[in-house]
Amino acid sequence: MIEIAQIHQAEGVPVEWPAVIGVTGDLLATCWARIEHYISRRFVARPVVWTLTASGGDWQPPLGPVNGGAAPAWFLWRDGEWQEITVQRGPFGYLLPAGTVMAELNVGQGPVPAPVSEAIRRLAGYLSAEVEGPAGARSYSANVGQLAESWTRDPAAAARALQNSGAADLLRPYRRA
Repeated sequence: MIEIAQIHQAEGVPVEWPAVIGVTGDLLATCWARIEHYISRRFVARPVVWTLTASGGDWQPPLGPVNGGAAPAWFLWRDGEWQEITVQRGPFGYLLPAGTVMAELNVGQGPVPAPVSEAIRRLAGYLSAEVEGPAGARSYSANVGQLAESWTRDPAAAARALQNSGAADLLRPYRRA
């Protein structure tokens, strides 16, 4: 039985996020970080290092696309140190040898598709919308004579921003497997 387990993944941060009309600065970076956490496709190149244990067999990187920037580097843990090896492409990914393997790949390339740009705009609009009431409050009520005002904020609103903004629906084709 072929078995491959991911021990660790270290993903680099792009030097600059792709521009999206109407979204700038820290909000752009926040939206890209949230969306990239949700999807498996990258639109800006960056290095990613995976450490895997394998009994041998095909491995497909969980992030993509693997691009032709820097040449992939492969290492096998043998005799107490990392030794460089050559790994071939197979029909379903990379053909790994048995043992603990480290892969250093360059992942990501553009252009950014229109649905992803729209998802960034929707998420940015949701995160930057004016919020009623004082920061951190979950509910509020006031009575003045016969006039009454009250509201309750969903405590998970920020955590569910991708879903509540409609961005998640646009990102389905890019979702993690």
